[in-house]
Amino acid sequence: MFVPAAVVITFVCFCSFQATFGQDCRSRQEIQGSLKQVQKLLSAHEASYLQSLSNLKKKINSLQSNAGKQTTKAANSTCAKLDAPINGRKLGKSHSVSHEVHFLCDPGYELVGSESRVCQESLTWSGQQPTCRDINECVSSPCLNGGTCVDEVNQFSCVCAKGWIGATCQSTVPTFFATMTNTSAATSAAAATLPAATTGPFVRPSRCSIVQGTTHCTCEAGYTISGRDSSTCTDIDECELFHNGQAGRLCLHACINTPGGYRCSCPVGYNVTRDGRSCKDIDECATRQNNCTKDHMCINTYGSFQCVSVDCPKIPNATYVKTSPMRCERNPCPVDNKACTQTPNSFSYHYMALVSNLSAPRVMFRVSALRPMGETLRFSLLGGRLARRHFTVQRSDRLTGQLMLVSPIQGPATVEAEVEMSEVEKRVQLGKYITKITMFVSQYEF
Repeated sequence: MFVPAAVVITFVCFCSFQATFGQDCRSRQEIQGSLKQVQKLLSAHEASYLQSLSNLKKKINSLQSNAGKQTTKAANSTCAKLDAPINGRKLGKSHSVSHEVHFLCDPGYELVGSESRVCQESLTWSGQQPTCRDINECVSSPCLNGGTCVDEVNQFSCVCAKGWIGATCQSTVPTFFATMTNTSAATSAAAATLPAATTGPFVRPSRCSIVQGTTHCTCEAGYTISGRDSSTCTDIDECELFHNGQAGRLCLHACINTPGGYRCSCPVGYNVTRDGRSCKDIDECATRQNNCTKDHMCINTYGSFQCVSVDCPKIPNATYVKTSPMRCERNPCPVDNKACTQTPNSFSYHYMALVSNLSAPRVMFRVSALRPMGETLRFSLLGGRLARRHFTVQRSDRLTGQLMLVSPIQGPATVEAEVEMSEVEKRVQLGKYITKITMFVSQYEF
């Protein structure tokens, strides 16, 4: 539209120039013809301009429509939520495309299925949903001499057949008897009528018989001949006899001697197992035998429980909000606040129950990046001397670091370890994520 205007100006000036020098301008008819041509040219340019505006509006509307569809698609582009397997845990909460989740099983269980699953473009998960299967310690038939194996969590116990004892029913119940020569039958008969002072729950008369002039005296199971007095049987203290012998301990925790036998007891927070010898932890959280309020989470430990509540940390130059019961995330930092960008992006909290003197080395926890932003991931261990004495952090693959137990922990104790994961691009830190693991260590080794 500007070109025709320039033409009009030039034409008027040309006529004025000719008039100035006294020359005749073109006839009015010629001028009108020229003006009509200019007017047509202007109309053509105006139509073209309007058409261009119309096309531009259509393109803008199309772009806005496509952007809205993509936003809607992006909002809905998530895979279905995955649940943690029973007796296991799930690591990773994002269900967006290309994100991964990882699965771990509790001690005493093995993973069956995919350890990691990825959200695919088709909005379906790769692999198969895993399960945690109890490790059957009875597969190797550890119980001897007709004993019955009872599979427990991370251990086994044996119910022995009559006449056998020991951790694997490897020893016979001792039988005690006395042989006397030239003993009359009257002595044998007298043994059946002991004085009241020598009778009681821990004292029994012996059973004697005469074979070819020789008297043989025996005691019932759980009793033995009392020294030289073959007519009296006294109780065998199995708890003392088999406390730490070759046959193994009779009881996992405490042994109580009874007339002719024994029984096992467990500390508070445990129940005696079906075999009568081992102890099984009571899950106070599952059975609601706890006093945790609604504002706290119940964490079952070996022999007890803990009520925990997560409070977001207070760090200068940054503000954190709780996005889940066990996670705090930092609010967006102002553009000009560099101190804020150096603080951790998030804090995750996890709690574990351990037995005392757990064997090492072993993997305790894994930290993984779902979708790394930088070219490098770095994992490091934070915390005090106690954490560094018992733990270290190793990389298991490009995206995963694992907390390793390197020396046993004597309970009772509460130990905290922090794993820091940093994203780095060209030596510049892009993000920092802290995982805090609190371990409640029992005073018992079961």
